[in-house]
Amino acid sequence: MSDLSSDLPAQLHTLSVSELVQGLQNKQFSAAELTEHFLQRIEQQDSAVNSFITVTPEMARAQAKAADTRLAAGDAPLLTGVPLAHKDIFCTQGVATTCGSKMLKNFVAPYDATIVAQCREQGLVMLGKTSMDEFAMGSDNESSYFGAVHNPWDTARVPGGSSGGSAAAVAAGFAPIATGSDTGGSIRQPASFCGLTGLKPTYGRVSRYGMVAYASSFDQAGSFGKSAQDCAYLLQALAGFDSKDSTSVQVAVPDYIAELQAARQSAGDKPLAGVKIGVPSSYFTNGLSADVEQVIRAALKQYEDLGATLVDIHLTDTDITLATYYLLASAEASSNLSRYDGVRYGYRCDNPANLQDLYTRSRSEGFGNEVQRRILMGTYALSAGYFDAYYVKAQKVRRLVRDDFLRALSQCDVIATPTTPTTAYRIGEALSPEQIYVGDVYTIGVNLAGLPALSLPVGFDGQGLPVGLQLIGAHWQESQLLQIADGFQQATDFHRQLSPLAKN
Repeated sequence: MSDLSSDLPAQLHTLSVSELVQGLQNKQFSAAELTEHFLQRIEQQDSAVNSFITVTPEMARAQAKAADTRLAAGDAPLLTGVPLAHKDIFCTQGVATTCGSKMLKNFVAPYDATIVAQCREQGLVMLGKTSMDEFAMGSDNESSYFGAVHNPWDTARVPGGSSGGSAAAVAAGFAPIATGSDTGGSIRQPASFCGLTGLKPTYGRVSRYGMVAYASSFDQAGSFGKSAQDCAYLLQALAGFDSKDSTSVQVAVPDYIAELQAARQSAGDKPLAGVKIGVPSSYFTNGLSADVEQVIRAALKQYEDLGATLVDIHLTDTDITLATYYLLASAEASSNLSRYDGVRYGYRCDNPANLQDLYTRSRSEGFGNEVQRRILMGTYALSAGYFDAYYVKAQKVRRLVRDDFLRALSQCDVIATPTTPTTAYRIGEALSPEQIYVGDVYTIGVNLAGLPALSLPVGFDGQGLPVGLQLIGAHWQESQLLQIADGFQQATDFHRQLSPLAKN
């Protein structure tokens, strides 16, 4: 571990979670010092990024003080004292949970989401709630009611979405790890744009209780970190069965950290010897930029040098998965968001003339354009006369997409694809909704199939912007995914590169 004594405040935010854990346990710094370091960075620099909607300094300091007490007593859980940020889609008792929307700008949850409670019980310190595309509907974090989030690698560019606030916060050095949610790529795409590792677990691996729903059969909570090891630490705190979530699956949770360490210790000159990586040629189309393809091809070559074997596989055409996802996700959004009507909770319009006016204006004024667009698309697909023609057929195609993934994974250990067709584009760039949707073309199939996947940084384009490689695994195989990503990261240093903001 690095010697921190000479310049403690300047280095803390560049450390890995493992180094933070060691430093806290060895009393090189306290949880209070660590928390104060990150709070100061947020206060001094987040105006350039806008990654947080709500910062919770008093709560963070109280939790850090409690963490130091537990550490001194010698009975603290592994992550005690490590700060993190939560995406503002997870309910937090006594703290605003806005989902990036005017509709919920004043909503204070009366309870904690399961993962928020689990993180608190594990001794993690909550710094605040990060920004997001409104109700998680977006791929650039420009649809947030609280303003666009800026990419720490280039503040004129988007960080990706919908978990862009969490990704930007970690990339800027405002938090070492953060939670996110992934409905169609909302962890992996911002991880790619911000030079991070982002993990979306198997559907059902992490509790959805207290996570405000966008599309219930797709949504899954996950983790952001600088490396696969960082994500393993956070996943260890998040994973597990929850009886309060009907979609949670009672399956054993491995010791991700121990298995990762064991894989490192057993690695030889060819640490990934015997690993088969499936590469679908169809995923190297649909507007994939030449710069991104070049970096991805180089990363795949690096995997071969580490002992892995590349296998050509077939997956459902990306145009089909794109259409299927947006039809089904919009239908679920239409249903889930019907509860926001200006009556029970959420935004209510002023001086409604009657009940119809109350409903209409509360929803028109409370929801942004992208949310309204998806509600309308979903309502149309669910309406009489179109339900069988669109929604039912899309559900059948979803099963075929899943079957194609399972068939491919029977031929290989993991699947490798680009995470995004391009690197981060400029804020305010005149992209149509269709162009933005195409940005999800490589990530949405995973959510249709309920598979685990991660994005890891594998290089930079000609403008110095990060490029991410997506690894897709079989159901419940997060540990294997993390090990294969970690094998690459042990041989390269892309995950150690700091954004310009993190260097300050």
